[in-house]
Amino acid sequence: MFHQDQKGLGDGFFDGCVIADLFHGTKPPFLFHFPSDLLRGKEFISTIVGEMEVIMKDYFGYQGKTVVVTGAASGMGKAAAEMLVDLGAKVYALDWAEVKTEGITSYIHTDLSQKESIDAAFEQIPAHIDAYFGIAGVSGQGIDFLKTVKIDAVSNKYIMEEYLLNRMEKGGAIAIMTSLGGLGWEKEDNQKWLNPFLEAEGWDAACSAVSALPFAAMPGTFGYPFTKLAMNLCIAKAQKTFAAKGIRVNGVLPASTQSGLTGDFEKMAGGTDKLMANNGYAAGLAESREMAEPIVFLCSDMASYISGELLVVDMGGHIEETAGIRPQVNDINLTKILAYMQSMAKQQ
Repeated sequence: MFHQDQKGLGDGFFDGCVIADLFHGTKPPFLFHFPSDLLRGKEFISTIVGEMEVIMKDYFGYQGKTVVVTGAASGMGKAAAEMLVDLGAKVYALDWAEVKTEGITSYIHTDLSQKESIDAAFEQIPAHIDAYFGIAGVSGQGIDFLKTVKIDAVSNKYIMEEYLLNRMEKGGAIAIMTSLGGLGWEKEDNQKWLNPFLEAEGWDAACSAVSALPFAAMPGTFGYPFTKLAMNLCIAKAQKTFAAKGIRVNGVLPASTQSGLTGDFEKMAGGTDKLMANNGYAAGLAESREMAEPIVFLCSDMASYISGELLVVDMGGHIEETAGIRPQVNDINLTKILAYMQSMAKQQ
């Protein structure tokens, strides 16, 4: 908004100019004062642009960078893609559903359960990638264990090893949207079942390792927590390969969030009240943008010394569980689950 001083209008000159309210909600507004003679011609435009560049320093560092976002059609992925466009990134959006976000560089139809589809997608992405956001995911409702693990875990592992390791340089960043359902990844009782998959090389070997697990016959909904445990451990293991090259790898563990999968998660949790047990002191489910914001931060220049962080975003719930202030909500033990399955099978 331009405000012109009223003095001196009669002789055809402005005595000054104030540019205010450049940023919505700024209190007080930024004020720029220019001498009268700059209000005529190119000098004025040049000066104002220069002043705005000084004030609007790009701390996040996304301007002109090539970023890849999976799951960009809806929910957290859509919110992240929108923010990245606003921050000046060249966004390559991968999803099964069409991505309609204005300003993205390219939408690429991708089936993350199929290696060939992923390979075809990365043929359409520039050779140099600055940041990768692995946000796509399914709940496992209506599909089997293997397909759930392919979409939620095998795809990310494959993309990291096959493409990101070769297309990223020092300063690159990777962030995976995992889950509070993946807490407990560090336990030996879980790692011994996760490691065969994580240590497998290539897509086919990873899928074979998953198929060989004693959990493979379980429903896809069990594949969901398995993949979140696996990706949290994957982030830990990736440090030696990626962080050593200056490529940061982090994860975001969201509280229960309003999205297209909320209905599935309510069924899996046993109701809305139980779903809210993951949300600490929040009054309701998180919005997608409230999870997109931290993941966009983690891949930005503002987090340049952060790698190996599994960022819990749950309004204070998990830290109280860790301190023993409140009971554990997410405490998955794959070994105990397997023992229970075997005991039930003997009773039949």
